[in-house]
Amino acid sequence: MSSSIPIVPILIGKSWEEIKTETYTNVYNPAKGNIIAKTPMCDKQIIVKAIESSKKAFPNWSNEPATKRANVMYNYRRLLKENFEDIAKLISTENGKTITESRGDIQRGLEVVNYACGIAELQKGESLSQVAENIDALTMREPLGVCAGISPFNFPAMVPMWMFPIALACGNTFILKPSEKVPLTAVKLVELLLEAGLPEGVMSLVHGGKQVVDTFCTHPDIAAISFVGSSIIAKYVYSYACKNGKRVQAGGAAKNALVVMPDADPDSTLRAVLSASYGCAGQRCMAGSLLIGVGEIANSLKDKILQEIDDMKIGAPLDEKDINMGPVIDFNSKQRIIEIIDKVSNEVKLERDGRNLSNKKGFFVGPTLFSGVTPNASIFSHEVFGPVLSMMNSKNLDQAISWINELNYGNGSSIFTQSGSAAKKFRSNVNCGMIGVNVGVPAPMSMFPFAGWNDSFYGDLHMQGAEGVQFYTRQKVTLTRWDNTYENKSGW
Repeated sequence: MSSSIPIVPILIGKSWEEIKTETYTNVYNPAKGNIIAKTPMCDKQIIVKAIESSKKAFPNWSNEPATKRANVMYNYRRLLKENFEDIAKLISTENGKTITESRGDIQRGLEVVNYACGIAELQKGESLSQVAENIDALTMREPLGVCAGISPFNFPAMVPMWMFPIALACGNTFILKPSEKVPLTAVKLVELLLEAGLPEGVMSLVHGGKQVVDTFCTHPDIAAISFVGSSIIAKYVYSYACKNGKRVQAGGAAKNALVVMPDADPDSTLRAVLSASYGCAGQRCMAGSLLIGVGEIANSLKDKILQEIDDMKIGAPLDEKDINMGPVIDFNSKQRIIEIIDKVSNEVKLERDGRNLSNKKGFFVGPTLFSGVTPNASIFSHEVFGPVLSMMNSKNLDQAISWINELNYGNGSSIFTQSGSAAKKFRSNVNCGMIGVNVGVPAPMSMFPFAGWNDSFYGDLHMQGAEGVQFYTRQKVTLTRWDNTYENKSGW
């Protein structure tokens, strides 16, 4: 292994360490295709060491007053703001997002930290005097213990920060396993967390694959697991970890639809559709990958999208100005998307072909558009996770809703209309957890849950908001009486 390529460190206890393992995963700059770091794939022994360190740190951290834990979050928020641009550039370097998208990535994570700063209010219990004769009732929300997070490559800052700020603020200790493809952002986030005053052992950072995941799912000292990734792995983690008595929230894949009604505002809708479909090179679980034009608007909408695609500038985010879209994450993703385009182009009409950038340096696939897609087409229900938009044409809103409800996923769907009646009908009848009305990407803010349904989420309590606090805590109910007049009544 070349000594000029750095090894991504792990954190267990108070020390960062560049460990030696049998296997490493390359970290690329997707815009250039060059290796910028090596991620060590940790074995079970290393993960157990991290769990033991976290378990040791839990008693002291969980007993800290909520206000002191909140102070760490306030310090962390300040440091994130001070290092905002550096983190954004790091995201663009290892993920390939445009710098604007990278800023949005860290901003959404920062908003969760803002929310966690209010933990003293959010974690309060309830009380009721005289719940029964001479008896008072009190509930408290207590932390769970050692929690683990497994995050994907597509949002190197936001998704990990859906998890650990709330978990830590609630008094848990936390072990993060970021995607081995984008570990550098996670390292920076954890470095700043330590600088914010988080005590030794409360936060750990490890790397790896299935062996790490399986250790999280089976180790008796892991209390809860947060996961975001493919639906196949989400279901695996949920099933395996629950079987071993753990609390789990597992976000998976999606196929999100954008419905455009004839009365939709043309310019605003067009901008929202393009951003939802091709933003982050289509690599997000809230990407709008199905576009349903209702009635005659479909043809004019398609023409406008084709014109916008032709004007899009694709390139290296930090090297070229005014970039509209960057590369996909790696060569394998590029080839997978190209193979999907190869297949689908034999089924429906290919209006714009993203394969024409396949010879460009780096891992680029251009914005791709299919038209004439029906529910029988393979791409209708398949998550591409790339810059591929599929257009459909429904006769009316009822047909559009019925098509959406054929999908087995349930993250988000949006409608573009000026009709309150159409919007209400859509909101009430579409089977998914996040609805947009004239909003292209209906991803909720930090005080609301990221509420995926169906095969897009496995679990009961979602990430973010009050559900996030509920997930990382458990309730204790205390009944008290201080008089000496007890009598056996009603068998109690």
